[in-house]
Amino acid sequence: MSGLDLSRLRDLAGRRAAGGLAALAVVWIVLGVATPRFLSADNLVNVTQQSAVTGMLTLGVVLVMLIGHLDISVGAVSGLGSATVAVAVVQHGLPEVVAILLAVLTGVVLGLAYGLLSTRLGLPGFVLTLAGLLVALGLQLQVLGRTGAVNLPFETGLVRFAQQAYVATPVALGVGAFVVVVVGFLGAHERRRRDRAGLAGDSWVRIGTRTGLLAALLLGGTLYLSTARGVGWMFVLFLVVVMVVDVCLRRTSWGRHVRAIGGSVESARRAGLGVDRTIISVYVLCSSLAAFGGVLAAGRLAAANQGTGGAELSLTAIAAALIGGASLYGGRGSAWSAVLGVAVVQSISTGLAMLGAEASVRYLILGVVLVVAVAIDASGKREGGRGRA
Repeated sequence: MSGLDLSRLRDLAGRRAAGGLAALAVVWIVLGVATPRFLSADNLVNVTQQSAVTGMLTLGVVLVMLIGHLDISVGAVSGLGSATVAVAVVQHGLPEVVAILLAVLTGVVLGLAYGLLSTRLGLPGFVLTLAGLLVALGLQLQVLGRTGAVNLPFETGLVRFAQQAYVATPVALGVGAFVVVVVGFLGAHERRRRDRAGLAGDSWVRIGTRTGLLAALLLGGTLYLSTARGVGWMFVLFLVVVMVVDVCLRRTSWGRHVRAIGGSVESARRAGLGVDRTIISVYVLCSSLAAFGGVLAAGRLAAANQGTGGAELSLTAIAAALIGGASLYGGRGSAWSAVLGVAVVQSISTGLAMLGAEASVRYLILGVVLVVAVAIDASGKREGGRGRA
C-alpha cells in the first residue's frame, strides 16, 4: 500500500476512534440523566469489572477482523472455558492454575483447528466459526454434565481475584502515570521516526491532546473509582493484555504481517510473508482469549452453567469491536479498539439493566447498535476505496 493509502486509513481509523469516544460520552450523559446511579463510583467499578470479561473476547475479535476474517464462536468458546475451569476445580480437584491452563488449552485447540482448516482448505472463517460455535456449545454441555451448573466456592483464588481483588490507590495512580509517560514517549518517538523517513505522521498537537486525554481518563478515573472499591485487578489484567497486544501489533514483524494480510492477502503472499502461519496464530490467540474470558466470567459469577457464554456474547463482542474502530473488511483497528468498544456496549447493557429494561428491549438495542456499527464501517470502506481510486 502507498504512503497516501496508509495515511488515509490512519485518518479513517482516527475518526472512527473519535466517533467511539463521542458515542461513549453520549451514552454516559443520557444514562446519567435517566438514572443518576449509573455514574456513581460503585456502579462504574462494576462496569469496569464486567468489561474485563467481555473485553477479552472483543480483543480476540479485533485481531481476527484485522486479517479480514470474523469469529462468531467466541461466546461459545468462552462458555466452554467457564465450564472447563469450574468442573476441573470443583469436581476433579485440580489446582486452579492447572484448571485455568486446561481451559485456555481448549481455546488453543479450537483456534488451531480454525486456522488449519482456513489455510489448508480455504474455508471461510464465518462458516468455520459457526461450526465451531456448535461444537463448543456441545462440549460445554458435555463438560457440565447432567446437573448443567457448577458453583465455585467463594474461597477459591479465582473467585477472590475476580470479585474482591482491588489495586491500592497509590499503586493505581503510579501505574497510570507510568502508562501516560510511556504512551507520550512512544507517540513522540514515532513522530520523530516518521519525520526522519519523510513520512506524514500525527501532529504534535494531536499527540499532546491524546496523551492529555489519556492522563485525565486514567488518573481522574482512578481517583473517582477509589471513592468506592477502586480499580479491580481483573480490569488491570485486561488492560495489560491490551497493551501487550498493542505493542506486538505496532512493533513486531508479526503485527506488520497481520495488517498486511488485512490489506490484501494476495499482496502479502507475493511479498513473501508467512500468511498461513500468521492466520493460524491469530485464530489461536482469538480463541485463547475467549476461553480466558470465560475463566474470568466463572470467577466473576462464582459459577458456570449452560447459559454462560453463547451467541449473544459473540454478537456483543463483534458490536464492541466495530464500535471501537475495527473493520469487517480488514486492516483497520487496534488493540485499544477493544477497550473503547466494550466500554460503550457494557455501559449500554448496564444502564438498561438499571432502568429495569426487559431482555427483549436489550436485544433490540443491541441489534440496532450492531447495524449502526456495520453501516459506519461500510461507509468508511467506501471512503477508503474512493481515496485509492
